[in-house]
Amino acid sequence: MLARKSIIPEEFGLPGLASRMPRKPVFRDRVNKARFIAKNGSCNLAHKNIREQGRFLQDVFTTLVDLKWRFTLVIFTTTFVSSWLLFAMSWWLVAFAHGDLDPDRQNGTHCVTDVKSFTSAFLFSIEVQVTIGFGGRMITEQCPTAITVLILQNIVGLIINAVMLGCIFMKTAQSNRRAETLIFSRHAVIAVRNNRLCFMIRIGDLRKSMIIGATVRLQVVRKTTTPEGEVIPIHQIDVQTESAVASNSLFLLAPLIICHVIDKTSPLYDLSAMELQCSDLEVIVILEGVVETTGITTQARTSYVSEEIQWGHRFVPIVTEEEGVYSVDYSKFGNTVKVATPRCSARELDEKPSILIQTLQKSELSHQNSLRKRNSMRRNNSMRKGAGSSGSLRRNNSGLAKVQFFTPTEGGQSLNAVT
Repeated sequence: MLARKSIIPEEFGLPGLASRMPRKPVFRDRVNKARFIAKNGSCNLAHKNIREQGRFLQDVFTTLVDLKWRFTLVIFTTTFVSSWLLFAMSWWLVAFAHGDLDPDRQNGTHCVTDVKSFTSAFLFSIEVQVTIGFGGRMITEQCPTAITVLILQNIVGLIINAVMLGCIFMKTAQSNRRAETLIFSRHAVIAVRNNRLCFMIRIGDLRKSMIIGATVRLQVVRKTTTPEGEVIPIHQIDVQTESAVASNSLFLLAPLIICHVIDKTSPLYDLSAMELQCSDLEVIVILEGVVETTGITTQARTSYVSEEIQWGHRFVPIVTEEEGVYSVDYSKFGNTVKVATPRCSARELDEKPSILIQTLQKSELSHQNSLRKRNSMRRNNSMRKGAGSSGSLRRNNSGLAKVQFFTPTEGGQSLNAVT
C-alpha cells in the first residue's frame, strides 16, 4: 500500500520554509577563563617545575625583598641571633683557651674581663656587635686572638646591618605602595567620540604629589592561532592611545579619560557589541611614572574583560569649578551614562557612515519625544491643579449661608433675602 501524498508541496512545508529562512549568527556563550591581570594589578600566573632553584640564591637581596613580611622578619631575627651566638661561642673558646674560666685562677691577665660563663660571653658578643659597651666587660691588649675576633665581629656585624636594614627599607619604600593611590575606573566604555568609536577608561591619582612623566600603555591579551596552526595562549597586542600619538606623557593632575580610537590597526576593529560580549579578550592597562617625592619609578596595573566593557556608555564629568578652585568628586569616578552608539563594529561603521547618522537622528528624535512627554505631563499636572483649585472655590461658594437684610418701610417692614 502506497503512502498518501501530502496536499501541501514539500517546498512550502515547515521544513522547507525553515531551511530557506536567513539564519542569524549564533554566538556561543563565553567560557569563563582566568584573568591574566587581576583588578588590583597582581599577575595571575603560577611558576611551576623550576629546576634551577639556585638562581634565586645568586640574587639574595632581591629574593629577600620579594619575600612576604613574615618571612623577612623571621630571617631578620634569625640572622642577628645566629651571629650573636656564633661569636659568643668564639669568645667563650678564647676565654677557655686562655684559662679565664678557671675558678681557681685569681690573679693574671684575662683576654676578656668578667667573662666567666657562656652567658657572659653571649652578653659580651651583643655589646660588641651592637656597640653598646656597658663598661663591665672589655678585652685587654695581652691577647691578640681576642683582638682578631673583635675585628671579625665588627666587619660581619656591619655587613649584616647593611643587608638587613637595606632590605627592610626597600620593602617599606617599594614602588607598588605608591601605586595604591593610583585608581582606575571599575568599567571601561565604548562610545562615539569625534565621529569615531572609541574605547575609554578613566584613571586618577588620589595624592597631591604628582607622578612625573606618567605614561599609559594598553595591551589586548587573547588566545590566537597562527595560519601555521600554532596556538598562542597569551598573545599580547599593543594598543595605541591618543596621548601616545602626541607626546607619550600625561599630566596627571586631575582624573583623565584615556581614549583609544578603534581604527583599522585596532584589535577591536571587527568586534560588534554582541561579539564583544562573547569574546575572551582581556584589555590590560599599565600606568607608569616617577614618584615626585622619592624619585622611584612606580607602576600600576589593571585589566578589563568583556563583561567589564560597557558598550554605549560615557563617563560623567567629575571636575567642577567651585569658588575659583577646581573640585574633583571621586564619588562619581566610575559613574557612566548611556549615549547613542551604533551596535555594529567599527569596520561596518567605516563602510557605512550612514549608520552613525541614523543612530544620532534616532537619538535626537527620542530626546525630543521625551522632552515633549515631560512638557505634556507638566501641563496636565498644572491643569489638574487648576481644576482642583476651581472646584474647591465652587464648593466653598455653595456652602455659604443665606444672609437676610431688614430694611424699614413706611407701611411697615419689608424683608429682603440675599443669598
